[in-house]
Amino acid sequence: MTTAFVKDFALAPVATLPKRSLDTVLAPLDEIAARSTDFIRKPLGEFESEGRVYSLPRYVYLGPKGGGDTLRIGIFAGIHGDEPEGALALTRFVAALEQNPDIAKGYALFIYPICNPTGFEDNTRHARSGRDLNREFWRHSTQPEVRLLESEIYLHAFHGIITLHTDDTSDGLYGFVGCDVLSEFLLEPALASAAGFLPRNHSHEIDGFPAANGIINRGYRGMLQSPPGQSDRPFEITFETPQRSPVERQVEAFSAALQTILTEYSQFIAYAQNI
Repeated sequence: MTTAFVKDFALAPVATLPKRSLDTVLAPLDEIAARSTDFIRKPLGEFESEGRVYSLPRYVYLGPKGGGDTLRIGIFAGIHGDEPEGALALTRFVAALEQNPDIAKGYALFIYPICNPTGFEDNTRHARSGRDLNREFWRHSTQPEVRLLESEIYLHAFHGIITLHTDDTSDGLYGFVGCDVLSEFLLEPALASAAGFLPRNHSHEIDGFPAANGIINRGYRGMLQSPPGQSDRPFEITFETPQRSPVERQVEAFSAALQTILTEYSQFIAYAQNI
């Protein structure tokens, strides 16, 4: 399948900026779901903004059965409304899984392509409420999008959480990980595979944080992650592409990184079970 890239993301003055269409970006995912036996569309919840009812787009990809327990991975994009590249990349990623389902063998993938629908429509980082949703998690937020996503994270007890972002101040790929060794172990090959499409950011400081080879071991308070203090924490990776790069290259970099993370994690689990 050839992914149709949406080209209407150019910035315009706020007073004249037309609202972007959620349906336009979600249509390719819906098309795959309509004909797939493994990929399911399951919108999440409802909330209201300016008299209109929204739901969070949610899809589930069920890979071929593996030899052990099903691995549940949450993949989140579009938490900042002015970063549509992650949503576009998820179409490319799902198309790759349809062509080679074994990449997702043993997995249940919960995919949230646009976590900030009002910000996406308005082409703004923040939600229409004016809040940066990626600073609201696990802080008793009243934002409906955050509350819905927190419920999902609680309910599914993900083995891994992957968040897709773009950075308009970076010239290369990088990522945030938790303090666990596994997250860094998975991010390194993901960055290496994505480097076939875009360069890696090798700066010693990225986004105000100390970094080593594009890996940051800290993060912002309130960013999308598992609940603080949770036992058996999942691996957590925030993968960032340079937003000023061509969209097509960002899409391919995201897709390559996601496929690599799945492959590396399943190999890790198989190795751990054989120890």
